[in-house]
Amino acid sequence: MSDVTRILEAIENGDTRAVDKLLPAVYEDLRQLAAQKLSREKPGQTLQATALVHEAYLRLAVDAKGNWTGRTHFYAAAAEAMRRILIDNARRKKRLKRGGAVQRRVELDEIDLPVEGPSDDLIELDEALSKLELMDQTKAELVKLHYFAGLTLEQSGQLLGISHRTAKRYWAYARAWLYDQITSTS
Repeated sequence: MSDVTRILEAIENGDTRAVDKLLPAVYEDLRQLAAQKLSREKPGQTLQATALVHEAYLRLAVDAKGNWTGRTHFYAAAAEAMRRILIDNARRKKRLKRGGAVQRRVELDEIDLPVEGPSDDLIELDEALSKLELMDQTKAELVKLHYFAGLTLEQSGQLLGISHRTAKRYWAYARAWLYDQITSTS
């Protein structure tokens, strides 16, 4: 049994001191997952891995109040929190107040170098993923863990309790389904 599992069990049993031990125990794992996810984002991303981890942990602590049923549930909740933060960030950048209607951003000190504006891709993916979640929660959770949390398919499969081969099949199906949903709405 891992330290994280013991801490989560203590939290579930009402040990309020265990909550203080959770972040140090999972911090490095969450930071690596956040860094992996942010490395796949478009250039110009202003959110840092540390800020993403801290914001996700705050949301977990406030929203769930420690009601995780184990390590798998906690990491799935963390992946969902990171996904929500990235989507909120994309929506915030898209708003008119933040320059959302501007097609290109231009640095004032280097007028000739345009910076790409925020993308609708992440928002479209979130909408399609919500539809997939209604149809098949396991496949949607696999996408969240693999794409948003940055876990490998093998790690995602282990957390979901499915084999590596099943995780590969689910991933192939989910990617194709999500692609179809995104391209059919465009």
